[in-house]
Amino acid sequence: MELVYVDDAVLVCVKPAGAVSTDNPGGVPELARKALGDAKADVRTVHRLDQVVSGLMVLARNAKAASELSRQIREDQFEKEYLAVIHGSPEGQQGTLRDLLLRDKARRTTLVVQQGAKGVQEAVLDYRVLGRAEDMTKVGIHLHTGRTHQIRVQFSSRGMPLVGERKYSTREDGCSIALWSCRLGFDHPVTGQRMLFEMEPPEQYPWTLFGKKELP
Repeated sequence: MELVYVDDAVLVCVKPAGAVSTDNPGGVPELARKALGDAKADVRTVHRLDQVVSGLMVLARNAKAASELSRQIREDQFEKEYLAVIHGSPEGQQGTLRDLLLRDKARRTTLVVQQGAKGVQEAVLDYRVLGRAEDMTKVGIHLHTGRTHQIRVQFSSRGMPLVGERKYSTREDGCSIALWSCRLGFDHPVTGQRMLFEMEPPEQYPWTLFGKKELP
């Protein structure tokens, strides 16, 4: 696993697709320890990416740092930006998607529902169109909420599933899901300095269809 930044309080890495975010066998913390060369290193998950999703992820390296980063996430001081390629095209060059989501834990899926009820949570994201190619659209996404499978469900429910999506789409795209964590921003839990990390997605289909690289 690639380590982008390491100090005594935080670690920023590139999460590989297929790895769970939690501290389970083969999970991101375990992979981070291997990359550090220290099987006993204190590495803690403070936010999650879906197992199939890859890109930038920050981990805490002690309890105090984990608490501070978790606070920033709760108070919307933690910046998360994504890139995605979707089938079809959304309305306009930019917009906001707002839905009510219900998590079906038994089926491990998330559903869009029409009214509030026990377990229903509001999901909000902003998107910006960055390019179009072959009836697909590259979008930059800013999350206001962090619901499970939020990006995937909100676009799929509008008939625009992500390219490579298997859980919320019946299409056969023949590639990994085109969803990439491209930017993280947070205040360093010790120094308070604003930290910003950016990374483009890998040079592979469908990202290569869009020519000039552009982050949201």
